[in-house]
Amino acid sequence: MSFFSLAFSPRYIALTVAASATVLCAGLLIAHPSMPWLIGLPLALFAGLTALGIWDVIQTKHAVLRNYPISAHLRFLLEEMRPEMRQYFFEDEKNGMPFSRDKRAVVYQRAKRELDKRPFGTQYDVYAEGYEWIRHSLAPTEVDPKDLRITVGGPDCAHPYDASVFNISAMSFGALSANAIRALNAGARDGGFYHDTGEGGVSPYHREGGGDLVWELGSGYFGAREGDGSFSPDRFAATAADPQIKMIEIKLSQGAKPGHGGVLPAAKVSHEIAVTRGVSTGVDCISPAAHTAFSTPIGLLEFVASLRDLSGGKPTGFKLCIGHPWEFLGIVKAMLETRILPDFIVVDGKEGGTGAAPMEFMDHLGLPLRDGLDFVHNALVGAGLRGSIRIGASGKIITGFDIARAMALGADWCNSARGFMFAVGCIQSQSCHTDKCPVGVATQDPTRGRALVVADKRERVANFHRSTVHALAELTGAAGLDHPNRFMPVHFTRRVSAYESIGFDVLYPALSHGELVVGTNDRRFRDAWAMARADRFAP
Repeated sequence: MSFFSLAFSPRYIALTVAASATVLCAGLLIAHPSMPWLIGLPLALFAGLTALGIWDVIQTKHAVLRNYPISAHLRFLLEEMRPEMRQYFFEDEKNGMPFSRDKRAVVYQRAKRELDKRPFGTQYDVYAEGYEWIRHSLAPTEVDPKDLRITVGGPDCAHPYDASVFNISAMSFGALSANAIRALNAGARDGGFYHDTGEGGVSPYHREGGGDLVWELGSGYFGAREGDGSFSPDRFAATAADPQIKMIEIKLSQGAKPGHGGVLPAAKVSHEIAVTRGVSTGVDCISPAAHTAFSTPIGLLEFVASLRDLSGGKPTGFKLCIGHPWEFLGIVKAMLETRILPDFIVVDGKEGGTGAAPMEFMDHLGLPLRDGLDFVHNALVGAGLRGSIRIGASGKIITGFDIARAMALGADWCNSARGFMFAVGCIQSQSCHTDKCPVGVATQDPTRGRALVVADKRERVANFHRSTVHALAELTGAAGLDHPNRFMPVHFTRRVSAYESIGFDVLYPALSHGELVVGTNDRRFRDAWAMARADRFAP
């Protein structure tokens, strides 16, 4: 974009008008020196606004000001008024929580290392249906946040990975800008946690920061594909050999749009995206709805084993949002039949998803995280396999409480996408799919992407992770535990009416070890287990 077109773009129009008015007033003052007060005051005003706009462009703390000099200050003015305005006008009627306590504000505070403590007690209505809490202990413990890690890698894995209990969930280069990827990965390195690449391949920007990577391989096999879109073992092995890549994750489905493929429009397929993904420039980049490398549960597990071997023995697993229960149970039966086990399974909740998706898919397709997580955990317990397979969880995970709750339902660790997007400056403008992100996070427009300053945002990414894991450690200690993986459903309670609350142990009953194999009467599993097939996904 030329300087002229940029100056007259809507983003910079306020600065352009202020600068033009300054020049005009200065000219009038020179032409009419006898009118200093009449012309001088407007000159001072417009000169001040011009100086403010120039400072907005060159400062590095606020991406929205770099993209919208002068005019974006209105947002910060409203933000200063937010606690009072939201307290009285924007209360969330569903759970009685004032919107000023939204999780995005918590992320911003932690990312900026601002005080995230609040006075005058909880702002939740603790008697409202849906309110949840942890049962604390009268014998609290001290938990070191540095100890909150989990080893991933089963008996067939040559290189187990020591993962943090909180990591960056899958977001692709192409969906996010180069600077956003740089900041996320550098922050992951600073904080000692991993960064999931998303299905868009491993870009140069993922590698610049040197942070640990989990390579997500979707149905498009980006970065590991032949010209016809089929999987390429040789290209996969060449990329997977990179020591920065710690684990391999096959994406079966995602929470935002399970059972749906994806299209990156031709206009957004730049040269560097094409090189990263192994596709042609200027052509729609298609992610099919289904994989072509396998079509059965046994085939999936054989693919897992193949990728593990091709990667040199790195932990290999898959991610999915649970749909038909018999399909996942078919995978479990295939595990029992073949004795091929994934090193991990990541359960994605349908409420998750940071990218754009059809409304019907986002709102009404797939199991929410808690239901899916409880189902996967108990299915593996019931098959006698839980001790050999780790479980990750993703789906609106933001706070230490969110992590603790997921771990009580069976997760070994959690991933967050939107939390880390907030940390790099996302303001939820809902323009991810338009390429016009105002803060340079979800765009391929280089003039917008430059607004995101990597050095500043990498620090915020690490800060958010550090503060959230610290909060998790404090919650764990308050419950009298020494590690959050010791949270169980019995530690959590949910209010189901103004007069009644129920423990998670009642809401989420557990299967016993091997119960599915010997036969179960649990209606959640009995019929679906009978329908499940190892040789096909259909019943």
